[in-house]
Amino acid sequence: MGKKRNEDLLENGSFIQLITKLALPAVMVVLIMLIYNLADTFFIGQTGNPDMISAISVSMPVFTVLSGIGTLFGIGGSTSICIALGENNEKKVKSIAGFCAVSGIIVGMIYCAVLFFFAEPLAVLLGAKETTMKYTLTYLRVFAFASPFVLFSNIFGNILRSDGEAASAMIANMIGTISNIVLDAIFILGLHMDVFGAALATVLGNVFATFMVDRILRKKKRRFLPSRKGWKENPLSITEIGAVLALGLPMTCSTVLSSVSHTISNRMMISYGSIPLAAQSVSGKIGMMITMTIMGFCMGMQPAISYNFGGKNFKRMYKIVRETALFTVILGMLLSFIIFLVKDQIMGAFIANEEMIAYGKVFTFAAVVVGPVYGIYQICQTFLQATGKASYAIIASLLDKGLIYIPVLWVMNHYFKAYGIAFAHAVTMSFSIVVAIILTMIWVKNIK
Repeated sequence: MGKKRNEDLLENGSFIQLITKLALPAVMVVLIMLIYNLADTFFIGQTGNPDMISAISVSMPVFTVLSGIGTLFGIGGSTSICIALGENNEKKVKSIAGFCAVSGIIVGMIYCAVLFFFAEPLAVLLGAKETTMKYTLTYLRVFAFASPFVLFSNIFGNILRSDGEAASAMIANMIGTISNIVLDAIFILGLHMDVFGAALATVLGNVFATFMVDRILRKKKRRFLPSRKGWKENPLSITEIGAVLALGLPMTCSTVLSSVSHTISNRMMISYGSIPLAAQSVSGKIGMMITMTIMGFCMGMQPAISYNFGGKNFKRMYKIVRETALFTVILGMLLSFIIFLVKDQIMGAFIANEEMIAYGKVFTFAAVVVGPVYGIYQICQTFLQATGKASYAIIASLLDKGLIYIPVLWVMNHYFKAYGIAFAHAVTMSFSIVVAIILTMIWVKNIK
């Protein structure tokens, strides 16, 4: 698909075409990320050691924060590029890509150093206990070396979707994830490297993903390829840099606060033992099958929303938003029903501990119950971000990750213990949707 055809799809393509060309590849990317997250848990789960599973769960916030940083430049850069394409400003496209590339490399190297040299205090902060400490330190120190590669592949995985052709990003992510899964099997099951093997597989998987992104940029997407010449001839102003970061900030804040919330939740849950925490880790990832699929569809539609907003084709923009909202609600209902029916089999595939499975069945129900309504919340957040209303988008993105979730978490833990922690997100979502809809309606009136 050439440049002109890509932009024609954003401007004139039917909803089915947008789903096929934009949303499905984006969903595949998100599901690939989920499979990547599941791989370590699955293979470590085959050891039958709850402490190792808990260590992986405790370490997850460092990956979440890193992904959030990648989102700052990736979603911010992608949204800015979409709007620039709608304005037919090719020089600005190059400048944005260059800024995102340089920023990602520098921040990735700093993150690597901090994670490696300050692993022990970070492990304590994340909630690692005496039984899980050695496994957590091993994972953090090895994973540190993945940092620059995670950022580069994350940033340009998003930017590759900017012109409406999402298959390239899907291929790059798929290569990295398949590599990670294969290496997990070899290192953990074959060579018995346990947590060290899981972390090493993650590093190498991201190296392969970065290599693929670089090849795609050089062969198929040269308009997004950063260049020193382009940056010197048309550098971004401070205002333009601020605009890029502001557009990426909503999802970044959401991701980082999600990491903080996850850490608080882990620290609360581990007070009831490693087994409930391990069960929560598995059930949470099962619930992510629904929320991340819906997120992928909304992310896939974001370039079309941004492009038509930039071109002031508001009628088409609103039509895309309405159709996406209806589609994701129906999809959420269907996925929730299916996963609820097979939740016992899914839990059994990950763990063999009977006590963990007993907790996991209830925790999984708590994780999937929000599926039918999650699409409404996500499309509101996506619309606000795609149309440049960063302040409202930040508020909407923080609702279910902290602003409402953390207070609800404390209350639910106080009254209902471990089960209250598991159901805290479902309770939070009922409040978050109402606020997100109100913010969206206010912004729609201002656009008109």
